[in-house]
Amino acid sequence: MAIKSTKEYIDFFTNLNMGENVPLLSFVNNERMVLKQKLEYKNLEKEPIQKGIKILEDLILEINEIGEKAVLEKYQKQK
Repeated sequence: MAIKSTKEYIDFFTNLNMGENVPLLSFVNNERMVLKQKLEYKNLEKEPIQKGIKILEDLILEINEIGEKAVLEKYQKQK
């Protein structure tokens, strides 16, 4: 798994350039679902997948607390 931080997920989402058709929360929920499915594969390393799921779950909480726009602004300002 290449993405290792919340900022990297936000950058990835932003670079997909899906406009306003796909909300960040939907994207994050889909990514989490995909990672949970990957946990079932026997030949994949579990630790990075579990870390990714944790990052996404924390991001979901943050979106629910402060809103999608605020989360995007917060992580897009970071270098």
